[in-house]
Amino acid sequence: MLLNFCGAAETVTGSCYWLQHENSQFLVDCGMFQGSKALKGLNYEAFPFEPEKIDFVLLTHAHIDHSGLLPKLVKEGFTGPIFTTEGTFDLLTYMLPDSGHIHEMEVEWLNRRNAQRGKPAVEPIYTKADAAVCLKNFSIVEYEDWREVGAGVRARFWNAGHILGAASIEVEITPPKPKSSTMRLLFSGDIGPDHKLFHPDPDAPNNWDFVCCEGTYGGRRRTEATPEERRAALGREVKEALARGGNLLIPSFAVERTQELLLDLAHLFDEGELPTVPVFLDSPLAIKATEVFAKNAHLLEDTGSHGNPFRRPNIRFTGTAEESKTIARVKGGAIIMAGSGMCEAGRIRHHLKQNLWRPNATVLLVGYQAPGTLGAVLASGAKAVKIQGEDVKVGASVRQIDLYSGHADGAQLVRWVEARLPVKSAIFLTHGEAEGLKALAADIASLGVSEDRIVIPRLDDAIDLRSGKTTGKTKVRFRRKVRRLEPKAVREPDWHNDLAELSLELRRQLDEAADDRSRKTILRRIARALDLDSKRNAERKKRRP
Repeated sequence: MLLNFCGAAETVTGSCYWLQHENSQFLVDCGMFQGSKALKGLNYEAFPFEPEKIDFVLLTHAHIDHSGLLPKLVKEGFTGPIFTTEGTFDLLTYMLPDSGHIHEMEVEWLNRRNAQRGKPAVEPIYTKADAAVCLKNFSIVEYEDWREVGAGVRARFWNAGHILGAASIEVEITPPKPKSSTMRLLFSGDIGPDHKLFHPDPDAPNNWDFVCCEGTYGGRRRTEATPEERRAALGREVKEALARGGNLLIPSFAVERTQELLLDLAHLFDEGELPTVPVFLDSPLAIKATEVFAKNAHLLEDTGSHGNPFRRPNIRFTGTAEESKTIARVKGGAIIMAGSGMCEAGRIRHHLKQNLWRPNATVLLVGYQAPGTLGAVLASGAKAVKIQGEDVKVGASVRQIDLYSGHADGAQLVRWVEARLPVKSAIFLTHGEAEGLKALAADIASLGVSEDRIVIPRLDDAIDLRSGKTTGKTKVRFRRKVRRLEPKAVREPDWHNDLAELSLELRRQLDEAADDRSRKTILRRIARALDLDSKRNAERKKRRP
């Protein structure tokens, strides 16, 4: 019985577990990689398994780093069911087609650049039409109800308190051999924090053979804030931004984060804590996701007893491209919320180009920023960035608050693991950066869990789950596998990030140089480092008659 870590291993994206046993093989999640170009390149490569041989998929929740490659999976031959909750399916009816549309638009733009550079055209990972086909494979499950999902496999979904529909998934695998025992596994999905807006605290049983636990915030503690304290902090940031005279840009994840912010802003407006300035929700996906939340408001906490809690007269939903373009006329005094939350795609990039260079503008980051993303570059204090191939100076104030995270922090993750004990064989720590996972491992060991049963797998590791069971040993045994990326390439920014940083630093030094003579001196040093002079001379000799 093999457990393969096909994503989210020492990184927070691309969640995908591949299980193989005597009766079938299946996936838990099939997410898209985000971050560095090396990681994103995996989205275009072949899966490390044969899609047509996968019998079914268990999906924890709708976020694209957990669901985003499902249309590709179906496109390449998968025909089985995808089991998930109703809330997750409702969100994905919009999110997956939107993801396909983004791939089409990005490839169209890239191919225009490739044509100018003499490079071959590329195909999108999948299209909006591919996503529509994928949605036909979904099968809805209820929380806490057992479902026979495949031969010898049954599953039960538990509320993970992360986003609408999010689940931790309990899996029982019963082998065909009469004397073999049933194996119990738990996949945490993404665990929400305690007392999160909209959701109950995360839940699941205890006493497992194996647990796969996310570690996004491993080793990190966030300030625990009451709803009143959280709204007050948001109010302070908005007031300061408006006082500067420019626009306030909030890159926001379309699902959950946007709805939380809308609810808190509406409360601040209603209580007179903020002036009723225009708020533009400029994201077709976020608008549709907000409609899903309004539809499911009766299942959510903190939304009030009547009406649509996300609508106010000064909150304007700009769904069309034409409506979005009109926002560029607004030079100050407005709040602009747009996706994506890490500034990697979507309309926020256009608004950043319009506003980032303005000294009176503000960018408020309200979520986790994965290494290598534009959001992370802004959070690091960069003086200039590249957006759609253009250099943009950062004149705006870049602010960050961490009170709206959908993830449990390090201490809450440890408490979640403690409530799942005992774990007889191993706890696998995934969906986190290397240092955070090491810190989480140390904290779990302090609970009395043996260190050799706390495992931090790497991308494409394969583990034989039966080896410890049959031999009576607890040490996890790895199977030799070919890695698509070396661990260092997974953990660290790649050369594309280094090139972007070098380009921006070169531009800064040229801009700050005293005169043209100084600029030519800088360029000569670069030319010598690249040995450009000898290359130019060689080219001239070739061209001589």
